[in-house]
Order: sequence, then structure tokens, then C-alpha cells
Amino acid sequence: MKRRKRRIPTKTTGAPRWMVTFSDLVTLILVFFILLFSVSQIDKGKFQSIAESFRDQDSFDENPSIVPGEYPDEQQKAGGEASLDQLYKKIKTFLKTNGFEQTADVVRDERGVVLVLNEQLLFESGEAELMNASHSFLDEASTLFRDLPNMIEVEGHTDNVPIQDMQYPSNWELSAARASRVIRYFTEEHALSPARFTAIGHADTRPIAPNTSEANRRKNRRVEIVITDPDREEEAGQAQPDS
Repeated sequence: MKRRKRRIPTKTTGAPRWMVTFSDLVTLILVFFILLFSVSQIDKGKFQSIAESFRDQDSFDENPSIVPGEYPDEQQKAGGEASLDQLYKKIKTFLKTNGFEQTADVVRDERGVVLVLNEQLLFESGEAELMNASHSFLDEASTLFRDLPNMIEVEGHTDNVPIQDMQYPSNWELSAARASRVIRYFTEEHALSPARFTAIGHADTRPIAPNTSEANRRKNRRVEIVITDPDREEEAGQAQPDS
């Protein structure tokens, strides 16, 4: 009986199987770095345009940083506050220097700077036409706040004594007419922008003293010129409902 010859397995040639996986991995890594390199290439023309835009000061003015305290909006607010404080001191000095402390006053409150003018400085009793003697005062007042951009509210106030007049049926009409007349003087005689002004008539609804004596009623018959705080203007604008 012949013996069968044992077949000797032939050796296979080529790389081990793990090399296939490794080579795939290396290929993927190579592709990844090629992609990164291609993305990192800078277009010289685009780079030059970007560089030029950064040199343009207007770019920074139109797109200020969000960090507070270093940029135009914040500086304007701070400047507005400083301007109002300075205006308050100027008016206070003006009233004292010219002897108007008995008929006028100035207050710094949350509304802004408030110039309080008693009736006898501006009008005859029950009238809304400015006395000639009031013109010099209003002329000086206009120069004190004409260079400020702030909005100005002019408020008319009366005492609680009813008015019986064909021209002014009630204190509402009288107080509003007085506020409007002061505004007309500023806009017509000093060319201040009418868009800056608001006329308000409060009649006797906001007294600063009880209407129990003639002296107190005299205090309540007044006109208040409010140079408004910019922060208050902004809050009022935000509070308005959408139309």
C-alpha cells in the first residue's frame, strides 16, 4: 500500500490583514490634513479687503462692542448726565445772580432738570400772553439749554380757583395755553426746533402746596420747563405699545 504524500501548505504572499486596516486609517488621516490645508489657504484679495475694512473708523462706529462703558452709546449717556448736572448748576447760579430766587427755582430730579417759573414772572392773572418783562428771562433760559439735544416738556399749572372766561372755559385750557405760549416764544424768537417740545396742561391736578391760602395758590400757579433726562426718554420710548 502506497503512502500518501502529505501536502505542505504553500505560504501566501502579501501584507498581513491588519496592515489593510492600518493603511485605510493612514489614508483617512492624510485626507483630513489635506482638507485642513486647503481650507487654510488665504485669498490675498479677500484678506486685503478685510484689512481695509478694519482701517475704516466708521466700521467701529456702526458696530460697537458689547462691552459696556467703552463705546459711543455709553459715553453719550454719561455725557448727557454730565450735561444736565452742568445745566442745573448754571441755572442755579443764574437765578441767584439775577435775583430771581423769589419767582423761579430749579430742581434736579428723575425727570431731568426742572425750571419752575411762578406765574408773576410770566403772565398776568388769568392770562396766557407773556408779559414783556418775561422776555429777557426766557431769552437767557433759551441760551442755557439750546445746545443740548434733550427733549423739553413745558407744563402749565394753576390753582384750584375756577376760571370764568369766554376764552378759557376752565383751568385746563388756561394751563395748556400758557405752556404752548412759552414754547412758541422759544421756537419763534430763538428758532429752537418745535420737534423738541411738548406742551402739557395739568390745570390744578398737581399742586406743590395746599390751596388753602393765597400764598400757596400763588406757588401753584406756575410753568415748569423740564429738560428731560435721556434715560427717561429711552424708557418712555420702549414702553410705548406697538402700533
